Amino acid sequence: MSYLALKHLHLTCAVLTALSFIARGLLLATRPQALNARFWRVAPHVNDTLLLAAGVGMAVIGGFNPLTTPWLATKLVLLLAYIGLGTLALKRGKTPQQRAIAFVLALAALAAIVH
Repeated sequence: MSYLALKHLHLTCAVLTALSFIARGLLLATRPQALNARFWRVAPHVNDTLLLAAGVGMAVIGGFNPLTTPWLATKLVLLLAYIGLGTLALKRGKTPQQRAIAFVLALAALAAIVH
């Protein structure tokens, strides 16, 4: 697959990841039982796997190494923060306030990744 095709796949998956996270956050706040649907338990993971695979593919084709490319290393650290905060926001947060704060911080991490 070409670099350009991987880039388009990566960008499409990134948009879907953001929209999916926002939708799941809103569902958690309004209709938490809806998150038990098979779609919400499977689709985000499939999309995020494609997103990561496309990103790794671009890094390999482009010869980018996170150890020598500071912007890529920053994105990877922010990705780990987004995953941790997202898990706290959607699953592991003990109080609604804790979940809301983690949700906003996860969105900030996502925005920083995109920036």
